[in-house]
Amino acid sequence: MEKKTKNPELMHSFSGKKSKSFLSMKIVVIFLIVILFGVGSGYELASTTGAASPTITSTNNVSKSSIHAGETFGSNDTKAYPDSVEGMMQSGGIDGEGQYHLVRPGGDSQNVYMTSSDVDLSLFIGHKVKVWGQTQTAQHAGWLMDVGKVQVE
Repeated sequence: MEKKTKNPELMHSFSGKKSKSFLSMKIVVIFLIVILFGVGSGYELASTTGAASPTITSTNNVSKSSIHAGETFGSNDTKAYPDSVEGMMQSGGIDGEGQYHLVRPGGDSQNVYMTSSDVDLSLFIGHKVKVWGQTQTAQHAGWLMDVGKVQVE
């Protein structure tokens, strides 16, 4: 009987180099999948959370006649504008403080005087509104506020 010799060309070498590159490619693929999953879930969370919050509109292209009850204008940043108050919007400040004021029950001593660089308050004159802002120090006004958000009631 003849002894069969192994053909060296039929044998394959399984060196550590191929297994290391396979392992590193596997790690890269897993890493990419994790990143894609993270981005996708973050996007989904952001769009779900955004759908539940009220729509905030800029006053840039708004006219007085197009303002309706329930609409909200300005910023939604509650940290920058933590204070809120309701009343009837009127024009005019007090002794140079504020450009507008909210008339509230209890007389002139309860008025809130306001300025805003974020919202055009002139659009809301004569409307009952709720405003969010940050209280400022004042010399003459009982309450002076920098308004960042307005909701028409």
